[in-house]
Amino acid sequence: MIEEQEIIDDELTTETPQRFEHWKIEVDAGQTPVRIDKYLTDKNPYQSRNRIQQAADAGCIEVNGQAVKSNYKIRPHDVITLMLDTPKHDTSIVAEDIPLDIVYEDDDLMVVNKKVGMVVHPGAGNFTGTLINAVAWHLKDLATFDANDPDVGLVHRIDKDTSGLIVVAKTADAKSKLGKQFFNKTTHRSYHALVWGNFVEDEGTIEGNIARDPKNRLRMKIFPLDSEVGKTAITHYRVMQRFGYVTLVECILETGRTHQIRAHMKHIGTHSLPMPPMAAMR
Repeated sequence: MIEEQEIIDDELTTETPQRFEHWKIEVDAGQTPVRIDKYLTDKNPYQSRNRIQQAADAGCIEVNGQAVKSNYKIRPHDVITLMLDTPKHDTSIVAEDIPLDIVYEDDDLMVVNKKVGMVVHPGAGNFTGTLINAVAWHLKDLATFDANDPDVGLVHRIDKDTSGLIVVAKTADAKSKLGKQFFNKTTHRSYHALVWGNFVEDEGTIEGNIARDPKNRLRMKIFPLDSEVGKTAITHYRVMQRFGYVTLVECILETGRTHQIRAHMKHIGTHSLPMPPMAAMR
């Protein structure tokens, strides 16, 4: 599978160094034409569409041996290959005996309270000790669950430095139905965050495209909605409590962009997060 952090910015260059095959798939005979970035996102639930588009723009995604852009429409029997500058690392998910804070569990799903500092799934620099490694151990005796099967497992993600609830599907049917609920926004997700600064208004909405800051690729920056830079991001916030120069706010996200809360809070003023946000769900 394509790992979210495996396609790093340093690899996405315009040069053509030696590259190594990391992933390959042949398109089914009955597949209808669809953009390759959408197709790969569906096939790789642990990878964001934005990362796949970056890889395509850098010439890392090939079809039948030729590099293609993210708007290429796949055809039956196309052979798609991910090529990267570094040799392939074994990214198979191995069960690890790591304690989990399970707040709910039944035959179809489980809800885990992820702690701050834990990576959700393996990626470059974090191949072990992740939440899904711990889930694999917890469900190791469940014959129908395979942590390496994209049809089961994590339904969504939160950042490493964010604590909060993560839904894990034990069956393919549960993951399909839960995925539709997240897509249709029939689930409610909110985040509580302590923010430096005193808000003038008790509630509001922040809108703006999010993309990597050209001056610091490790940070995300807000760009105008009508620009062609980044992806649309919308955050609704409500002040819960004021502590002088620190404010506790609830954030409800219409979109789920990388570091969205941090970027939006900084965008509306001098606000920054002294502590990671906490995710809640119902």
